[in-house]
Amino acid sequence: MAAIPDHDVVHGADHAHDHHLTGLMRWLTTTNHKDIGTLYLWFSFIMFLTGGVMALTIRAELFQPGLQIVNPEFFNQLTTMHGLIMVFGAIMPAFVGFANWQIPMMIGAPDMAFARMNNWSFWLLPPAALLLITSFFAPGGAAAGGWTFYPPLSVQMGIGMDMMIFAIHILGASSIMGSINIITTILNMRAPGMTLMKMPMFVWTWLITAYLLVLVMPVLAGVVTMLLTDRNFGTNFFNAAGGGDPVLFQHVFWFFGHPEVYIMILPSFGIVSEVIPTFSRKPLFGYSSMVYATASIAILSCIVWAHHMFTAGMPAVGQLFFMYGTMLIAVPTGVKVFNWTATMWRGSMTFETPMLFSIGFIFLFVIGGFSGVVCAIVPIDVQVQDTYYVIAHFHYVLVSGSLFAIFAGAYYWLPKWTGHMYDETLGKWHFWLSMFFFNLTFFVQHFLGLAGMPRRIPDYALQFADFNMISSIGAFGFGTTQLLFLYVVLKCICGGAKAPQRPWEGAKTLEWTLPSPAPYHTFETPPLVK
Repeated sequence: MAAIPDHDVVHGADHAHDHHLTGLMRWLTTTNHKDIGTLYLWFSFIMFLTGGVMALTIRAELFQPGLQIVNPEFFNQLTTMHGLIMVFGAIMPAFVGFANWQIPMMIGAPDMAFARMNNWSFWLLPPAALLLITSFFAPGGAAAGGWTFYPPLSVQMGIGMDMMIFAIHILGASSIMGSINIITTILNMRAPGMTLMKMPMFVWTWLITAYLLVLVMPVLAGVVTMLLTDRNFGTNFFNAAGGGDPVLFQHVFWFFGHPEVYIMILPSFGIVSEVIPTFSRKPLFGYSSMVYATASIAILSCIVWAHHMFTAGMPAVGQLFFMYGTMLIAVPTGVKVFNWTATMWRGSMTFETPMLFSIGFIFLFVIGGFSGVVCAIVPIDVQVQDTYYVIAHFHYVLVSGSLFAIFAGAYYWLPKWTGHMYDETLGKWHFWLSMFFFNLTFFVQHFLGLAGMPRRIPDYALQFADFNMISSIGAFGFGTTQLLFLYVVLKCICGGAKAPQRPWEGAKTLEWTLPSPAPYHTFETPPLVK
C-alpha cells in the first residue's frame, strides 16, 4: 500500500501548482492561504461598497420628509438587503480573509489544514451574493421587513424570498467549512512549543469565533428551512392559522442572531489586541484574562438571545433572566477595555493609522456598549424597541466596532501583505474623516430614537426632519471617505515605499506570553539607589 504523502509535501505540490497557473485560473484553483485571504478581502470590500450604496439610497430617501426617491416596497427591500449584505457579505468574509492570511503565519503552520476546502468555502460566496442581489429583480423581491425576515410577512413574499433563503444556506455552508478549517488548523498545526496559552490573541479570538459559528450556523440553516417548507410545502411551523407560532421563529432566529453579533466582534478584539501592544511598545496587559474574557463573552452570548424580544410577550421571570444575562456580558467586555487601556498606560505610544483606528474602536465601541446596557433594561427597551435608538446602538458596535478594527488590521498588515508601505498621511485623513462622519451619521440617531422615530420607515413626521438631514449628510461623507481607503490600498499595492524588515519603527517583536513589566517604582523621579 502506497505511503500517504505528508502534509508539507502535499502543500508544496499545491503551491507549486498555484505558481504554474496564471491569470484567472490561478485565482479559481488556488489552495494558497494567502491568495484565498486576498480573495476574501476583495470580495468583502466589493460587498461593503454594494451594501453602502444601498445605505446611501436609504439615507437619501430620509434626507427630508415625504417620499422622494424610492417607493416604500423598494425601501423595505433596501433595508433587508443592506443588513444581509453587510453582515454576511462584508464583515464576516473580511474577518475570514484576515484569518486565512494571518493564522498559519502566526502559529507556524505551512497552510490551512484543508487547503482545497478553503478554496471551495470562498467560491461559494460569489454565487450566494449574486443570488442575494438578483432577488431584487424577482417578483415581490426580498422585502421581508429587515435582515431578520420575520414571518408572517416572510411567508407571504414572492420567489425573491426563496432566492434569499437559498443564498443564506450557501453563505452558512461557506462559514461552517471555513470554521472547521480554522479550528483544525489551530488545534493540530501549531509549531512545536506553541501551547494554546502562547498563541497570539488574534488566533485565540478566531478559535472561539469558529466554535461559535459551528454552533449557531446550523440553527440558522434549520430556521430558514422551516420557513422554506412553510412557504412551499404546506407546513405550519410559523403560521398561526395552522397552529404554528410566529414567535417561535424569533426564538430560533435570535438563538443564531445574537451569537452572530459576537462572531462579528470577537475577531475585532483580536486585531486590536495585536495592534495596541505594537504601538504602545509593551506586551499585552493581562493576556490570560483576555483569553478567559473572550471565552466568557462567547458562552454568555448563547444565553441572552431573547433580549431582542422583550416586546414579543414574555413572562416577567424570563425578562429578568435575559436582562441580567445581557448586563453580565458587560463584565468580560469591561475586562478587555481595561486591559487595552492598561497596555497603553505608560507605553511609548505612537499614533500611526492602525493605532488611531484601534483607539477610535475602543472609544466608540464603549459608547455602543453603554447604549447596549440601556437596551438591556426591560422597561427602557420596551420604549426604544424598533426605534432609531436601536439602529444607533448596533451601528456603534458594528461600524465603529467591526469595521474600524478591519481598517486597523488592514493598515497594520498591509506592509506584510504587499511589501510596500501605505501613504501614512492619507491613512490618517481616512481615519479622521471616518471618525467625524460616522459620529455625525449615527450619534444623532440616538436622539431620533428617544423621540420615537420608528425604524424601517421611508417617511416620517416633520419633527424628525433636522436630525435626519444631519444623519444623511454624515452618511454621504462617510461613504465617500471609504473611496479614499480604496485609493490608499491600491496605491500601496501598486508600489508605495518599500516596507522595511520591521515596518513599525521601534515596535520590537514581543513575546505574547510576557506579563506586562511592572514599573520599578511609582514616582516621577528616580528613587535613591541604596
